[in-house]
Amino acid sequence: MTAIWAQAALWLGLALIATLLSIWLKVATALSEIVVGTIAQLILGAALGGALLANDASWLKFLAGAGAIVLTFLAGAELDPAVFRRKWKEAGTIGLVGFVAPFLGCTALARWAMGWSGDASWLAGIAMSTTSVAVVYAVMLEFGLNVTEYGKVVLAACFVNDLATVLALGFLFAPFSAKTLVFVGVAIVVFAVLPWVTPRFFRRFGNRPSELEAKFLMLCLFGMGALAAWADSEAVLPAYLIGMVLAGTVGKDHALIRRLRTLTFGLLTPFYFIRAGSLVSIPALVAAPAAMLFLLAGKMLTKIVGVYPMTQVYGSPRREAGYTTMLMSTGLTFGTISALFGLSHRVIDQAQYSALVAAVVLSAVVPTLIANAFFLPRHLLEQAPGRPDGASPVRNEVEATPGRAT
Repeated sequence: MTAIWAQAALWLGLALIATLLSIWLKVATALSEIVVGTIAQLILGAALGGALLANDASWLKFLAGAGAIVLTFLAGAELDPAVFRRKWKEAGTIGLVGFVAPFLGCTALARWAMGWSGDASWLAGIAMSTTSVAVVYAVMLEFGLNVTEYGKVVLAACFVNDLATVLALGFLFAPFSAKTLVFVGVAIVVFAVLPWVTPRFFRRFGNRPSELEAKFLMLCLFGMGALAAWADSEAVLPAYLIGMVLAGTVGKDHALIRRLRTLTFGLLTPFYFIRAGSLVSIPALVAAPAAMLFLLAGKMLTKIVGVYPMTQVYGSPRREAGYTTMLMSTGLTFGTISALFGLSHRVIDQAQYSALVAAVVLSAVVPTLIANAFFLPRHLLEQAPGRPDGASPVRNEVEATPGRAT
């Protein structure tokens, strides 16, 4: 256990460094954690050996996976049902275009410009078509945009995009089976029952120091995640759907959401984002950077060509349209999952996997930096409960809304 405690302390030390850097550089904490993970893997790996970070340890994979699941749930819980009903056409259209344009564009790029095989090219298109709900939600939470109508529409579009990605991966490389039917059937029942059971269960047994609410939600998230993994799907997909169906109940309990955010951002997501950065091999990229750069450029260009005109169709101002386009250009969770699926099923080789993962991780950083530097919709910050100049959107949001005693 000594080695595990030492490694955990090292990772949390890196998380603290990343947080300080995010404050000094005024960038989102998620981005600084990714960059710190990449640099730490390079420096510590060269100086003390790659085993020191232990980014493949089972306990670390669990914490990172739990971070992705709970963060995705929180993003789903931010969805306002009234806003979604009013803006579903906009969110659905932007999300679908945000998937189709890079899927086809990056597939063609990998096939005809990079000489990859047909299956490898299709997998590249899937990996580069994603939008990272985790990154977008973390960035919006940093500025308080998650509580605005604009932020809720963008998060809904991100979900539509990633849902299309998961379906494409399933249709092309993991055909539906009896397990899939079982998962879908159970999911339909769970998603229908949860909105009725959860508030009644919480009113009867909740509001106690034992944090029954958090335990109940974790049970639902991990249970459905296990069922999704058994059915060859992804654990983060039901997490977002559970967040959506509970947005009208749990999502309005600001005290509970605050406690879940404390757990998620204080402990879980640093492992997720830092591990994502540590998967990037800088020496391999320096030796052969062309594939990574082609894929990154292809994703961003196709997202711009597809998403930006759609935002204009729905009347977004230029600054908001640019910000939406850049955020929709991000990728992380499903992109790396798709790349790992291709490697483990021998659809792509190790070099192609490295290029894909590097491009996916860079797509979590580069578009977000561009978005915050050039397109940040500052007029919307006035609608948010916090400001990015040192204020805490989460704290202000909770203080502005009476909640339960903790």
